[in-house]
Amino acid sequence: MPSVDLNADMGESFGPWNMGDDESLLKIITSANIACGFHAGDPDVMAKTMTAADDNDVGIGAHPGFPDLQGFGRRNMKVPHDTLRNLVRYQLGAAMGMAKAVGTKVRHLKLHGALANMCSVDIDMARACYQGALDVDPDIIVMVLAVTKQEEAVRDLGCKWVGEIFADRAYNDDGTLVDRSLPGAVIHDPELAGPRMLNMVREGAIITESGKRLETSIDTICLHGDGPTAVQIARSVRENLIAGGVEVTKFTR
Repeated sequence: MPSVDLNADMGESFGPWNMGDDESLLKIITSANIACGFHAGDPDVMAKTMTAADDNDVGIGAHPGFPDLQGFGRRNMKVPHDTLRNLVRYQLGAAMGMAKAVGTKVRHLKLHGALANMCSVDIDMARACYQGALDVDPDIIVMVLAVTKQEEAVRDLGCKWVGEIFADRAYNDDGTLVDRSLPGAVIHDPELAGPRMLNMVREGAIITESGKRLETSIDTICLHGDGPTAVQIARSVRENLIAGGVEVTKFTR
């Protein structure tokens, strides 16, 4: 039976300000990417989210981003590679420390927002970020945007990695995500998202907006936690996969 992991970005609330329904998502997903305080989140939110993920037997990942709380890490920044390495080291170190304090551990890392998008087209930038993570934990599993420069970087580094596709985002023909400012870039309809993901998993390929097939290993599917229909999309994807004979389980490497 084919299997796939379901992941979601979470822990993105800040102080009294709440984002997303993490509690509901944790009952659906198998891996959680938890914000490390630079683009979202704070120490209290991180501790609470990690504890809840562990209680639900959901794998925990660090989700580092640019230092951009106001822009939610979705604004491009020009950062020297040495600083990028330290930026990732710092955030992963914080996540690992918090996880240990609440009795669990970080098993994977996934870049957030603009940092991830820039690394998907710049292999040197991606390599700098991932090397920073490996400096802290050589056994960390790196979650990458499949068929992009991120994947090339982890292959070059020879580290543990898993390939990811997105349930709620449209794709360009080069495997990058359609810019959020363009019509149709973000998918909000659960009835579209579920069957679309089952089709891609069965095909073993990303299917782009133009209909092009990009063959790839699909290890995990991202379900963004901050959209208005996030929980409904997550349920639709999970239900369609299971009904289609695909096992939903944490990835192993």
